Parts: sequence; C-alpha cells; structure tokens
Amino acid sequence: MKAMKVNLEGKTVRSYEIHIGTEILDRMGMIIAMNRWAERYVLVTDENVGALHGERVQAALEKAGLQVDRIAVAPGEASKGVPTLLTLTDRLTALGADRQTALIALGGGVVGDLTGFAASIYLRGIPVIQLPTTLLAQVDSSIGGKTGVDTAAGKNLLGTFNQPKGVFIDIAFLRTLPDEMFRSGLAEVIKYGIIESPGLLDDLEGAVASGGLRETAFLERIIATACRIKKEIVELDEQDRGLRRILNFGHTVGHAVEAASGYALSHGESVAIGMVAAARLSERLHGLPAGDAARITALIRSVGLPDRIPAEMDLEDIISRLSLDKKKEGGTIHFVMIRKLGTPFVNGGIPEEILRDALKGLKP
Repeated sequence: MKAMKVNLEGKTVRSYEIHIGTEILDRMGMIIAMNRWAERYVLVTDENVGALHGERVQAALEKAGLQVDRIAVAPGEASKGVPTLLTLTDRLTALGADRQTALIALGGGVVGDLTGFAASIYLRGIPVIQLPTTLLAQVDSSIGGKTGVDTAAGKNLLGTFNQPKGVFIDIAFLRTLPDEMFRSGLAEVIKYGIIESPGLLDDLEGAVASGGLRETAFLERIIATACRIKKEIVELDEQDRGLRRILNFGHTVGHAVEAASGYALSHGESVAIGMVAAARLSERLHGLPAGDAARITALIRSVGLPDRIPAEMDLEDIISRLSLDKKKEGGTIHFVMIRKLGTPFVNGGIPEEILRDALKGLKP
C-alpha cells in the first residue's frame, strides 16, 4: 500500500494521508483505530454500493475494534440535494451521533460530496473519512476537501471546504464498477494528463491500444499519478483562489451540459464534452496546436466518452446555465484554457458569440 500526504498549513491540523492499494480494507481499519479520530463511526453509502460492499467494509472496521453503524441513501445524482442532506442528518440524530462520531463516505462522488457536506455542518462539524469506490472519486472528488449539493439552479451551488481525516483508495472496488462509470472516471484522468502530465496521455493511449485499461497495475499507476497531481495543487491553493482553478479544465461547459441534460449525462461524459470545447477554444484563441486539440478529442472518443453535445439538447439552455457558474466573478465566467499540453491558464472570459459558435460546432 502506498501513501502520500496532503500537507496543509494552518492553525489547525488539517493535513492527511491518501492510501492507495488493492485489498486494503483490513489495513484501513487498523489505521483508523490507531488514529482514534472518533469513538464511533457511521458508514454512509448508497443502496447499490451498500449491497455490494457495505457488509464487507463494516466487518473490516469492526474487526479493528471500531463501533460502526451504516446508513444508505438512494443512488444517483438526484440524491445530491438538500432533501437527502436533511434526511441524512435526521438519521444521524436518530442514531445518537455526537461530536465523538465520524462519518465514512463509502461510494462515488455523490456520496463523498454529500457525506463531506453533512459532516461539515452536523453539530458544527464532525470528522469525515473518504472511502471512494469509483474511479472518478478515487482520482478527484475524494481529495481536496470540496463538498457540496446541487440545487435546481445548478451543480454544487451549496457546499463547504472540509478536509477529510484520511482517504483510502482500494483498487479492488473497481472490479465491480460498471463500464459506463469506469469511462466517466477516465475523463478526470485525461484532464490531469492535459493540464499537468502529457505522459499520462501516453499511458492511456497505450492501454487503449493493448486493451489494458482495467489492469490492476496500470490502474494503481495512473491513480497514484492523478492523486499526486491533485494533492500538490490543493497544497498550493486549498480554497480554490488561484492555481486550483486549473483543475476545472472542461468543467465550466461540462457542468452546464450536465445540468442541462437533467443529469442524464454523467459527470465524466459532460466533462469530456467540456474538454473538447475547451480544446477548440484554446486552439482558436490561444494557439493550441491543432494536433494537440485533435489528440484530446481522439483519446476521449477512444475510451468511449462523448465528444459531441447530444442532438436533443438545447444550446440556449446550456449557455444560460453557464451564467450560473459558481466560479463566476462579476459578469465574467473564467475558463481554463491551454496553450499546449501541460500548460493551463485561467482565461479572463470568452465573448458569448465565440462561445456560442464553439458549442454549435459540437452539435452532431
């Protein structure tokens, strides 16, 4: 099992370790017990993940001598909202959860964001541990402390920064991950290659060619690389004030597409479309070589992710949702662009007619 530390300075101890390996649940239980982050733990999961892994995870924690309860919410993006949040906090109250209780988020990005947010506000804050079960959550959302829930107006409009006590990434969870969810996670891995490590794109292209995208050794390597990139950026900009914004490459358009689809498109599918849009805008406005833009599109397509906006989606709806982007400052929506692979920057805004033209070009 590998470990890397997220070093965060401040008046309180907020640094933590990311543990990566295969079949690490027993060691996870011992690490949690040794650190004594709480006197009791509540495992928060969704009904699908709970059916697959809930009993096994709870047994591993109890084997380490921990007192564990379990709560399951409905699966899917629809659960990432205020009604589910309030249901979760009511169930914690019914269990008698107090300030000596910690939450463990067992699931994908929805469960991780929901549980992290609940932990940040329940009794004004209790500890949370992230145990991500999807590739997307393992390489991105479980690291960095961002939490949030969606509202009718958009994605993640309510949220907090709440760093976990630890992150435990067990590659074994990916064995049961459906193909469409696995592909969704690959979008975030591609993003890291584009903004920081072009060699990661080489690895992905090689794995596509050999049919080895799901091989354990390959997954451990790319997940460790993605986690290293994410943690180094978080260390420099925990509160998303500057450098951390480069992690939003493809996300500005992606979040708007995701919301406009009524969440019929997954986060990864939406970000894939957003990355193609960002690459095209970078080529048009900032000199990204045409070959790099084409490479991004080709890799996205080769792993089975969409590179076009679905024909039935309304461009005006997408554009209107861009105005609700939570990273907007004044009237300016900031886009992450790239001048070349591995060289991202935050653009000070894109004229609406150029953005509209770029999105039209992504319609089939």
